[in-house]
Amino acid sequence: MLTFLKRLVATVLIPCVALAGLPLMAQAGIVSTEQAMSAEAADANRDRVTSFLTRDDVRAELQAQGVSADDAVARVQAMSDAEVAQLAQRVDQAPAGAGIVGVLFTIFVILLITDILGFTKVFPFTRAIR
Repeated sequence: MLTFLKRLVATVLIPCVALAGLPLMAQAGIVSTEQAMSAEAADANRDRVTSFLTRDDVRAELQAQGVSADDAVARVQAMSDAEVAQLAQRVDQAPAGAGIVGVLFTIFVILLITDILGFTKVFPFTRAIR
């Protein structure tokens, strides 16, 4: 009787276990270029805002305002893509001292090269090639 019961249970369980994972269906779809680009742009915006929030000067200002920088990063991660894009645009428009230094350095290099080539005479420490 015990052997019969074991065979009955095995006979019922084997098809049940074998057929349990059967209705697995793969869903595939075509992703448009716009969707792929918008996903990449959203990731880039999120990374840009996160890197802005992890700067030391921004962290110090957030601490002065009573906001934890980690909480701010967590909130950015929870934002929708449109909100992050808007915030990234505002971060890009914010004035920064690093941009001015880059512009001044570029102007210095251009004037130095034109001095060396003999087109201008701005710096007294250069000699013209001509």
